Amino acid sequence: MGDKKADMVFKNCSLVNVYTHEIIPHTQVAVIRDRIAYVGPDASHTAGQNTAVIDLEGKYITPGFADPHIHIDQFVMPSELAKQLLLCGTTSLFSDPIDIVSVCGTRGFYEFVKASSNLPIRIFHVVPGGLPVDRKFSHGKTINLSEEKSAIKLDSVVGLGEVFSWTKVTSRDPTTMKKLSSMLENDCIINGHTAGASDKKLNAYISSGILSCHEPIDYDQVMERLRLGMWIMMREGSIRRDLKNIIPKILASKPYLNRLMFCSDGLDPVDMTKFGHIDHCIRESVRIGMDVVDAIAMASKNCFDYYNMGKDLGGIAPGKLADMLVFDDLEKIKPKRVFVGGRLVASNGSVVTKIRKPSLPKWITKTVKITKKFTENDFAIKSNKPKVSVNVIEMETEIITKLNTAELATNNGNVVSSIEKDVWKVAAFDRTFGSAKHALGFLKNFGADVGAFASTWSFHENDMMIIGSSDKDMAYAANHLIKSQGGMVVVKEGKIISFLPLQVGGIISSNPFDDVLERFVKLNSTLIESGCVFQRPHLIPLFLPFLALPSIRILYSGMIDVKKRSFIDVFA
Repeated sequence: MGDKKADMVFKNCSLVNVYTHEIIPHTQVAVIRDRIAYVGPDASHTAGQNTAVIDLEGKYITPGFADPHIHIDQFVMPSELAKQLLLCGTTSLFSDPIDIVSVCGTRGFYEFVKASSNLPIRIFHVVPGGLPVDRKFSHGKTINLSEEKSAIKLDSVVGLGEVFSWTKVTSRDPTTMKKLSSMLENDCIINGHTAGASDKKLNAYISSGILSCHEPIDYDQVMERLRLGMWIMMREGSIRRDLKNIIPKILASKPYLNRLMFCSDGLDPVDMTKFGHIDHCIRESVRIGMDVVDAIAMASKNCFDYYNMGKDLGGIAPGKLADMLVFDDLEKIKPKRVFVGGRLVASNGSVVTKIRKPSLPKWITKTVKITKKFTENDFAIKSNKPKVSVNVIEMETEIITKLNTAELATNNGNVVSSIEKDVWKVAAFDRTFGSAKHALGFLKNFGADVGAFASTWSFHENDMMIIGSSDKDMAYAANHLIKSQGGMVVVKEGKIISFLPLQVGGIISSNPFDDVLERFVKLNSTLIESGCVFQRPHLIPLFLPFLALPSIRILYSGMIDVKKRSFIDVFA
């Protein structure tokens, strides 16, 4: 009403209205503290002596963008991630910190929530709903039911993360059903993961109260889920890029778009720098033929409607939090200014607010709990025969594997890898609990002319994984990761030729983004230039223990056939 004067008034705005699908010229927007007070043709009544009046000269103003499903416990700390994503116009993230929990349990969850607070970007969290992946084999840490009930009381925690073992729902696993009931009783959102589910199984999964999924990879899968009342997060990230398989037929069939969102599911530093984030999803969708206002609504309003937060966020309207973007045009989708809660946080391609680097407790940087020093004997696979037939994990992609066999020779009673046959040794060690447990096996189709490639980061299990052609270099790589308390390292002939430190939980770097980007590029290029047959070699150790995908995996407890849910011996 103007009885109290605004802190800021934006005039001459071309307002992108996600509620009415309009671009409204000559709009004025008044902001007081962190909220919008007025939207209309004339905000002069709200302007006082101390009001900052900003003339946008016809530039476009939109709500801030949101990613409804992202794993931010990867590569860099939230403070470094914020610096990159704010420049893309992302003002809100919905984080599923599943890997920091699998390493550090409940304590890790609370520490990550703390590290994500007091930043100039809104970070909401879900309690990881995918742990353990398979109780028969998984050994990562989890959050129990009583701990979940405490966690959802935190202001930034909005529900349960992706429940990706949908068979636990359709078979009514008692622990899973208790989790779902608890979340529903507390009016929490439950995120879904329905890869491979359809018809009666999909119906059963949805009827449990799980109403979203980011796994549909084509139009038919999207439509089956939309018809059953689900919300769809269309994925465009570093693991998968699905928009090109979904958007064209969506535009042709014209279903209601109000339950469609964009999500990344996680981004590596190269993709973040090269493509961007949700802004890239909008550009890509518009390039394919989508209306730009529809795309902006998917990137903003729809996300907050799904999370039942539409009264506060998702559009530019009175009473909403003032998360707003200013664009010169709606073709490049490159924000000129970014406001979060009415505060200017980015301008002309630079972050203009101070972002504090969080102080970390020592325990979260001491999670590689192996105390022994490795020798090449720790990687010996013994046999008295001159030649043996072994079971092999064959890489079809960096992610998908199948079972194969190979004939290998022995040397002094030790089965040796074969460069000629592209068969490598692979080892998985328990580094989270510090036991001496480990498993050895063989891997085919890696191709890089290096001695060893090792990582302390692997999805949801976080064993220390080592691939190698030289037992001596494998030992050297393992010892380096123990000493450095986490990372990815490439070793050749007793020398480190590339190293990406991951000091926080053994999965996240505490280094600045630019340093992580440079080291990440070097790590992958080193392996590719050495002959690796895949373009994203860093994904191989990440997915080798991942029990939610086919077909053969290896954990410190042994080599596993995922479909048969049985262990496989090293020897065929």
